[in-house]
Amino acid sequence: MEEFKEFTGKTVEDAITAASVELGVPSDEIEYDVLEKGSTGGLFGIGSKDAVINARKKETSCEDVARQFLDDVFEKMGIDVDLEMLFNDEENTLSINMSGDRMGMLIGKRGQTLDSLQYLTNLVVNKGSDEYIRVKMDTEDYRHRRKETLENLARNMAYKARRSRKSVSLEPMNPYERRIIHYALQDEENISTHSEGEEPYRHIVIDYVRS
Repeated sequence: MEEFKEFTGKTVEDAITAASVELGVPSDEIEYDVLEKGSTGGLFGIGSKDAVINARKKETSCEDVARQFLDDVFEKMGIDVDLEMLFNDEENTLSINMSGDRMGMLIGKRGQTLDSLQYLTNLVVNKGSDEYIRVKMDTEDYRHRRKETLENLARNMAYKARRSRKSVSLEPMNPYERRIIHYALQDEENISTHSEGEEPYRHIVIDYVRS
């Protein structure tokens, strides 16, 4: 937690402004204690005293940061989204589930929009963070449904490779989806998998291996 620092000014408001400038945040993101209210003194300001405060940036949780960022994004998109967040201390993971009437827009083609939102939220949450927090985002159980679809695809393509005794190339996928395919086929008989190509066109090749 950030330590308090002492700031001075002719008035408490001036001291808060000084703290805001040095800490690099708006005044409403500062918490402070007034040590001296200050005084204007007598004639010509003789005997005046500066106001003194102890101040630091307000502590914000990763949930607060993520919610603020996503609320701004959805406002610009013109959609209403309910956010449910759960932070796992042991895994240092923030899970975010989104619900609403237009979730298809947030999923996008093959989950590309959802993946982009998750990537950007990861960046925002981890900006200035001492340790990495993994953000996982989902809506309408898309991640689970997509995983099942990929596992079925993997088994069907493995069957095709065994039957034809030839390698089968799949469509380009992101690293997460490629891991699902690799894992699903790791124990398949006469089958091995590897990835080829450069991002974003990197794809999996399912090879038939003779016994």
